Amino acid sequence: MSKLINTKPELVNCVSSTQGHCLTLFIPPSLDYFKGHFSQGPILAGVVQLDWAVDAVRKYFNVKREVKDIEVLKFQVVITPGLTIKLTVEEKPSGKYGFSYQSDKGQHASGRIVFKSDTDE
Repeated sequence: MSKLINTKPELVNCVSSTQGHCLTLFIPPSLDYFKGHFSQGPILAGVVQLDWAVDAVRKYFNVKREVKDIEVLKFQVVITPGLTIKLTVEEKPSGKYGFSYQSDKGQHASGRIVFKSDTDE
């Protein structure tokens, strides 16, 4: 397997509020994740979307802990090359962080990320 180099979306804009952060992302067709992930019609794998959401929470909420669990994970509409999407991340009660991906095509994915607490082993 070759090394993945081009693995991140292009950040177009980021709007922060007291509720959270909304990132506008362009999904370049040149992403390494599209190579071989269906030659007939490439789509962005759900595990990649989850990884990007975790990265956003870590960056914008300064979370250093490991992921403990993923709750209510749903994938509704596939993300395809060349699409502009919005990733919204929000802090929820009890150390949880909600995320959702949306575009003109509708809601693509959503879920909650639970990070380990200081009392978790």
